[in-house]
Amino acid sequence: MAGPLQFEAPTALDYFASLVADDTHFALLEAAVAVAQDDDAALDVQGVLAQIDGLAERLRRRLPADAAPLQRLRLLNTYFFHELGFSGNVNNYYDRANSALPEVLRTRRGIPLTLALLYVELATQIGLQAHGVAFPGHFLVKLHLPRGEVVIDPFSGRSLAREDLEERLLPFRQAHGPQAQAAYEAVPADESVPLGLYLQAATPRDTIARLLRNLKEIHRSARDWPRLAKVQRRLVILLPVDWDERRDHALALSQLGRHALAADELATYLRERPDAGDAAALRRELAAWRRDGDG
Repeated sequence: MAGPLQFEAPTALDYFASLVADDTHFALLEAAVAVAQDDDAALDVQGVLAQIDGLAERLRRRLPADAAPLQRLRLLNTYFFHELGFSGNVNNYYDRANSALPEVLRTRRGIPLTLALLYVELATQIGLQAHGVAFPGHFLVKLHLPRGEVVIDPFSGRSLAREDLEERLLPFRQAHGPQAQAAYEAVPADESVPLGLYLQAATPRDTIARLLRNLKEIHRSARDWPRLAKVQRRLVILLPVDWDERRDHALALSQLGRHALAADELATYLRERPDAGDAAALRRELAAWRRDGDG
């Protein structure tokens, strides 16, 4: 008699891929937490989500049933920034832990993006309409209230007036010129572009891409090739037709001596981008990797 069927347990990457596969059902917060499995393979993602739900429930119990949106917002700000003590990590901004939601929950310190993810989740759970905004250079939160919109800097807890936003945008406009593209939404940095276009909601996929690219730059600067390769693999899963990310994955793998896999990734990049400016040099690199193998 045949034995019971054996099923291979899904890997952390399989799990991440399932969370980001479909834009309609994109599990933003869960995917953001799952990124931390690169540093902690045993991380209990559902346990972290339960912690966040617990923080939201504590706040929800304090709210009067008839609390107006503005009252809810004021209570949320007091709870999040003062009672819980969430704020930006000004002393060690480029610590990779600032991009790991479990660590941000533990230390109450993070970068704008991770703080925004937590703030938006708590806001949503108490009935507010909130979303992240990939503002040039600094992730923000925008809330829709009956009498207008409020923009919050999750790093400092400040509510930003139009003048504050224009002031923050000015260096970007000056540095990039009228034909430049904003770092995230590809919005022209022309003076004639309305401020509102820079305050569009970031999609879940764009938000996770920004989180991973933050880590990418941290690991690349530190020449931490093992961590960089892991982040690049997630970027390839998240953005399967962003061929530049596939190329960068290949280059990270090559630093680890994994030339066979790197060659497969680079061959895909060159097939899709045959006329890229770096194609000739990378074809030579590809030939060398295929010749050398994995050692």
